[in-house]
Amino acid sequence: MAMASKTRNMLEGLVREGSFKWLLGSRSSFQDEIEEMGKSPSAQKNWIQELSPVANIVVRRCSKILGISTNELRESFDTEASESIKHPSCFARNFLEYCCFRALALSTQVTGHLADKKFRRLTFDMMLAWEAPSTTSESLLSVGEEATVGIEAFSRIAPAVPTIANVIISDNIFEVLTASTDGRLQFSIYDKYLTGLERAIKKVKSQSESSLLSTVRSSKGEKILEVDGTVTTQPVLEHVGISTWPGRLILTDHALYFEALHVVSYDKPKIYDLSNDLKQVVKPELTGPWGTRIFDKAVLYKSISLAEPVAIEFPELKGHTRRDYWLAIIREILYVHRFIKTFQISGVEHDEALSKAVLGILRVQALQEISSAVPLRSEALLMFNLCDQLPGGDLILEALANLLTSRELDRSDNSVGEGGMYSISALAMVSNLGFVFGTNPDVSSEVGLAVGEIAVGKMTTLEKVVKECRSNYKKVVLAQETVDGVKVDGIDTNLAVMKELLFPLMELGKLLLSLAYWDDSTKSLAFCVIFTYIIWRMEGKAVDNKMSHVFGDCCWKFQKHHQQFSWEFVPSFLSVGEVARKNRGWLGYALSFILIFTAVFMALTRCCGQGRPIEEVRVVVPPTMNTMEQLLAVQNAISKAEVFVQDMNIVLLKIRALLLAIFPQASLNFAIALLLIAAVLAFVPIKFLAILTFLETFTRYSPPRRSNTERWMRRLKEWWFSIPAAPVLLEREKEEKKRR
Repeated sequence: MAMASKTRNMLEGLVREGSFKWLLGSRSSFQDEIEEMGKSPSAQKNWIQELSPVANIVVRRCSKILGISTNELRESFDTEASESIKHPSCFARNFLEYCCFRALALSTQVTGHLADKKFRRLTFDMMLAWEAPSTTSESLLSVGEEATVGIEAFSRIAPAVPTIANVIISDNIFEVLTASTDGRLQFSIYDKYLTGLERAIKKVKSQSESSLLSTVRSSKGEKILEVDGTVTTQPVLEHVGISTWPGRLILTDHALYFEALHVVSYDKPKIYDLSNDLKQVVKPELTGPWGTRIFDKAVLYKSISLAEPVAIEFPELKGHTRRDYWLAIIREILYVHRFIKTFQISGVEHDEALSKAVLGILRVQALQEISSAVPLRSEALLMFNLCDQLPGGDLILEALANLLTSRELDRSDNSVGEGGMYSISALAMVSNLGFVFGTNPDVSSEVGLAVGEIAVGKMTTLEKVVKECRSNYKKVVLAQETVDGVKVDGIDTNLAVMKELLFPLMELGKLLLSLAYWDDSTKSLAFCVIFTYIIWRMEGKAVDNKMSHVFGDCCWKFQKHHQQFSWEFVPSFLSVGEVARKNRGWLGYALSFILIFTAVFMALTRCCGQGRPIEEVRVVVPPTMNTMEQLLAVQNAISKAEVFVQDMNIVLLKIRALLLAIFPQASLNFAIALLLIAAVLAFVPIKFLAILTFLETFTRYSPPRRSNTERWMRRLKEWWFSIPAAPVLLEREKEEKKRR
């Protein structure tokens, strides 16, 4: 009673004296609730002393949604949470998260919750409270309409509603939403984003419920995610060889469909599968009339099921925003199915993974309305696209697979009781929105077992891996900035850069030629003697010992018999040849056999082919090109050559940066690797190195080693991309020198 009286007096005093003005700024729903709590005895009893006023208000809203009192919520938290989560230093924030996750899991079950203004305000206020959860937190300047939240609060609360964000891409979504507000999220922008999400969901539901492709997609229960080419101002063109057809493009959660447009109707849809393993390649492509490569506005689709690749063009007057968007969402569906097959995911987990990809596409559609002035990097907002780009992205997918396959919380008796310690899953979210993936109706009954990506008071394994990968990605971005800074345009300039970088090697080549032509007899003689001795010593100590023993035996026998010939010498000299034969091994015989086979083949061909006409080499001539097409072909060849030279320059500049220790950390790792290689070359026989090299080359993609090989190759690429390039300074010749 004493505590309740104290709380009541404090609230009444704050309201009466206007002490909440620092908190409220202008009048808002918070002020109304503070006044209500000051007048209500029951509300005063449920006031939690450890929480800040804003956190108390949010917890009170959560208790109303759940239909239980704040004290009952606290008792439930004390029962489910571990001692470390209940520690006084972190109690306020952890208890707030617990209340938020439980309330959101129930609120999202209401149809059309994203359209509810109160729901949108509630989620934003949860972020505000998360930033200042306890009485010891820094006071908020305002919680009115002008209040803003930071990236940490958004990344913690928003993924609790999988429609709004998830752990992997939440930071990128926040950057898009705060591009014009200096890194702080305003409610007006956040509200516009959720409104766009609601519209995107309605559009996808209406498309999926329509008769569009109903006969084709009914077998798998496919959902239509995007349609393009229905507006004359934004056509879609399909290029196959030199043929071009306008039409309608449809993306589902399993495939890409193109319906060629005839006079009054569409042709039978062509299916470009994205769900089965057909070695698909989806990448940007250049297109143009008569098969030329001029416009960078197309997506190339290639698979083993097609005789020739298909290019889908998205014409627009400026830029290639439409192409980039379609490229990203097509890849997202392709990558999610690869993820499912790689980790052999099935059942509810299959639908959970697919729902994450679908929600990602819906978010991109909503964000396009907000940032219409600035083109979106759609691939950075789609989780499977992002995992393909991030260093260690395969580790994120592995953690995600482990999270999906452990749907039940420890599969123990208390798993249901601990449900409030986790956020809602993506599958439960899309089920609440009215989506049902696949054709199995029993799957939906298991949705409640799914676990979200956020846990109260701790970082999940997925969050930890994402955080580490983002840290590594920053290094790659810095390295890429140096690479972009040294790229130059023009094949002549690139060749000049390459010539300068290869200058030491060119000088070494001149020196070797000078030694080969005996320009300086002393140097050439010394070079020959030294390298002859090195090559001779390559036979190894074991051979030297055997040869020495054999020659010593021969010399002793020769001295014993003076200069009289004896047949005893013959076995000794034969043993010399045996030692040489064993040391040479089968490799020498193999090379000899190849040369003998080639010589015999040439001799037999000459003997058997006399008088016969020589068989011509048959070549299929490509289609004849006119002058314009030939000029374009030459231009494309020059462009490819320029790109190749530019890439080689980047390689040389990175090697130069490593050798000159321009970036010490990368150079240190490279030096350690060189020392290890040197040790192996010094102490491991050449024969064993050859065997290991051969086995490594021809078994790396065998079934037992394929996954490890792909992982190590990815680590190697990530290491290479993290190496900055050495700086380049271009100096222009003066006009006077050119005139001379």
